[in-house]
Amino acid sequence: MSPIPIVEINYEGTITYLNPSTNLKFPDLQKRQIKHPLLQGLLEKQDYNNGSLVIREVDIENQSFEQHIHYLAQEQLIRSYIFDITQRKQAENELKHHAFHDGLTGLPNRNFFDQHISLISKNSQRYNKLFAVLFIDIDNFKNINDTLGHNIGDQILQYFAKRLNSHIRKSDFVCRWGGDEFVVLLGEIQNPDQAAKFSQRLLQTFEHPLQIEGHEIYLKCSVGIAIYPEDGQETEILLKNADAALYRTKESGRNHYQFYNPQMGVEIAENFTLENQLHQAVKNGEMILHYQPQINIKTGQVYGLEALIRWKSPQLGLIKPGKFIPLAEKTGLILPMGEWVLKTACQQNKKWQQMGLPPVRISVNLSAQQLQQPNLIETVENTLESVGLDPKWLELEVTESMLMKNITIAKKTLQELREMGVYISMDDFGTGYSSLGYLKKFPFDTLKIDQSFVKELNQSSQDLHIISAIMTLSRGFNLRVIAEGVENQEQLKLLKELNCEEMQGYLFSRPLSSEDVLKYLIGFQKQKNQFLLSTNN
Repeated sequence: MSPIPIVEINYEGTITYLNPSTNLKFPDLQKRQIKHPLLQGLLEKQDYNNGSLVIREVDIENQSFEQHIHYLAQEQLIRSYIFDITQRKQAENELKHHAFHDGLTGLPNRNFFDQHISLISKNSQRYNKLFAVLFIDIDNFKNINDTLGHNIGDQILQYFAKRLNSHIRKSDFVCRWGGDEFVVLLGEIQNPDQAAKFSQRLLQTFEHPLQIEGHEIYLKCSVGIAIYPEDGQETEILLKNADAALYRTKESGRNHYQFYNPQMGVEIAENFTLENQLHQAVKNGEMILHYQPQINIKTGQVYGLEALIRWKSPQLGLIKPGKFIPLAEKTGLILPMGEWVLKTACQQNKKWQQMGLPPVRISVNLSAQQLQQPNLIETVENTLESVGLDPKWLELEVTESMLMKNITIAKKTLQELREMGVYISMDDFGTGYSSLGYLKKFPFDTLKIDQSFVKELNQSSQDLHIISAIMTLSRGFNLRVIAEGVENQEQLKLLKELNCEEMQGYLFSRPLSSEDVLKYLIGFQKQKNQFLLSTNN
């Protein structure tokens, strides 16, 4: 008996055949006949060529089905094969929801914000209306987090988000920007004074202390305000100016609000100085690479290393990427930096192989600008050839948001890289647009589960469910999965239970210099049996 429901009707709409699976799955189909959702609309067009195939989705009582409809003109029959795609749709919907909402607070995230402000801007421009962008930051949150712990810090963020959400109108919008920063859009305001009154009410909300786990916590926040169109007509400008106003608020004593004015150039000046130093850093060779091991816990092997760029400034010390990568992207320095990372990582990997170490795959992060470069294929090809590295020992990582820049170019470029023998990885999976369509369109070998899901894995059933959904999707598309940010044994245990075997994070190793990688690989090989014992307990 075929497990797939099959139904046939003639061109008069009469059911001529139902297989046993159809009767089991849809017991009311025979009774409802042409009024049943699976048969509705099938007779609207009868001009299909013999053997024509139409595929549609049908929802029936909270279940989703994919219906493959064959029009057989010679037999005057319409034959349907029905596939249950409920679990697949649920997994995709969950990933879509998470792509546009913050997992901790439930508020919309930056992706959602980008869409919303675009609509508000068009509406305000069309009808000559004002709106306000408010950048909001919890004062001294880092001290609270460091003193009382991340668990209490997370509870504070959740409480703050709820209070913030309770103050907005239907025409307003609030999102978690990241960390302890939030952004509010006040839509259709009559004058800037409305933004001031909103800020005053918000500050008054936290006059009384918050009680959490026996701790009495006084919350304060700072607000920076920019008004459309006076303070900018482009989203980027409005956000920059609201952020500059927030910076001035915090500098002048916190727990207050300020409107942007053109004299607020402190942060801009700092960025300008850093930008100049970055130009010199690239020129003077101040960039270095660190490498974070990627472990297969089932085999006990270090199978890969992710190359991570750092800036070792003589004046400022070691600077992390979050500080200078946005500037590099803004100035275009990201392109020469990206080429340097690619070449240096490949050279180092070849050097390790020549030293007799077991071969590992080196992972290099591509930037959005690199992916759009017409000479990227040639650059990768020339680099591998000049270094003498087999393409199978190189993996290039892209993020979901990068693919959105130009899907056609991205698809063509990644396909050519894959045909070359280079492996392709989707980084931060689940934090962007997370469409199954991308997994079908692009030649990915690996999905990297973002560390934001792993971080709260032992406390969040939602994150557990999301990772489980990702594992299910990966098996369906025959993709490897690696979990990032694994820091403790409890996370390791839960990931193992979800059949995730490849991981990286501080539990195994921090990013290492090339010299320390050598020591690590040699030491890891010697202690392989001990590692397998510890991870399988």
